[in-house]
Amino acid sequence: MAGSAALASATGRSRGGGRRGRVRGGLRYLGVTPFLVYVAIWLFWPTAIVVVGAFRSDSGRLTLANVSTLVHNATILNAFKASIELSLATALAGAVAGGLLAWAVATGNPRGVLRRVVVAASGVLAQFGGVMLTFAFLATYGYTGLLTLAAAHFFGLDPYSSATWIYTLFGLGIVYTFFQIPLMVLIFLPALDNLQPQWQEASANLGGGSWAYWRYVAGPILAPSFISALLLLFVSAFSAYATAAALLSQGDPIVPLQIRTFISSEVMVGQANMGKALALGMVVVVAVVMTIYALLQRSSKWRVQ
Repeated sequence: MAGSAALASATGRSRGGGRRGRVRGGLRYLGVTPFLVYVAIWLFWPTAIVVVGAFRSDSGRLTLANVSTLVHNATILNAFKASIELSLATALAGAVAGGLLAWAVATGNPRGVLRRVVVAASGVLAQFGGVMLTFAFLATYGYTGLLTLAAAHFFGLDPYSSATWIYTLFGLGIVYTFFQIPLMVLIFLPALDNLQPQWQEASANLGGGSWAYWRYVAGPILAPSFISALLLLFVSAFSAYATAAALLSQGDPIVPLQIRTFISSEVMVGQANMGKALALGMVVVVAVVMTIYALLQRSSKWRVQ
């Protein structure tokens, strides 16, 4: 009898502990509820609106006309081509320049002033985009910019011919690269910090020089992180809107500006769903890039703790 009572008491405690464990687990999940609500409202719901609208006509009927126009219209295809080329070029430039800057910081004193200044400046400049960044460049290189007027005064250059470049896709690429470089520093610096000095010493002890170390040790370790950062820079430039909208005043050479035209233009009335089809195309491109990013992260065998 005593044994049965003890068994029943232990079973009751076990069941009570299980219920308390489930309650504690539920409370833990309750902590992420605000984040899940935020993601649902600002990410999944807008995406659902874009996907549904891309397959609806202005009257609300289901149609494939918008998607068909998306893949057959030469102007739209050229806009996607320009957006991808611009994003890839600025991502490469930002990745190379930012990677070299991050490497210079990583090889210095980890507690030095230079590192703190570069990291702090990168954190600020990586978020310095949109209209503010455009105004800064126009105030410096625009038709009435400081350097443009100085060049006209001292060298006799025509300000309207010497400042035209800033209003082109090339100028937009320069502006994009301005925030791509500090963003690369923030993303790539932790990977460089994970390189252990002992690895280079071991390579040197085995007779390997600097090239052998980077070719067979550091390069393979950093490659997934570098390519992943490059993909993130590509997505950052591909999805940017405010900077291009404030800088480019003529034509819609890239996709975000064409979406604006379809949604808000007074000339192309009733084409909002076509704009959603363009947005769906951007979502597909970003989804492909982020899938590659996730695969790279999973395939990386080096996880230095």
